[in-house]
Amino acid sequence: MSATPSAWLQRFAPAPPGTALDLACGSGRNLAWLAGAGWRVTGVDRDAAATAPLRGLAEIVDADVESGPWPLPGRRFDLVVVCNYLWRPLFDTVKAAVKPGGWLIWETFADGQQTIGRPSRPDFLLQRGELLRVCGDWRIVAYEDLFESPGDGVNPRFVQRVAAVRPPSAA
Repeated sequence: MSATPSAWLQRFAPAPPGTALDLACGSGRNLAWLAGAGWRVTGVDRDAAATAPLRGLAEIVDADVESGPWPLPGRRFDLVVVCNYLWRPLFDTVKAAVKPGGWLIWETFADGQQTIGRPSRPDFLLQRGELLRVCGDWRIVAYEDLFESPGDGVNPRFVQRVAAVRPPSAA
């Protein structure tokens, strides 16, 4: 688990303690960072083999959220993190998993990515301004919708990111 966590997450995550959900946590680069910072983390992913090494760090829920029911009904978190994952039917469910006053940090690939790499299916790419519209009724702390190309030319990508706080009185 030596992979570097998301720079966006590191920049905008509120200070612990609290509860955090890492949706589609994969091999755990963000989950490990959150746990190391003092968060009580729950990770959700469908790949039980990839999440096996994380079980000592966090609560791990093996679930395919695209084909099954939401695995955490009624649970809310101080911070919800979604990185490099998009399944539009979950927008409302993910937002509902954030406690009033809690944070949502979401970053994933945007339209244009299909021209340079995975994912290549437009269904899994955000449209221009989509995360901003999804979180439009929340306090937007930061938002980016851009093409980024590191100076070394490695791993260019189209991304969209939002860091947003759920209003304290949100239903």
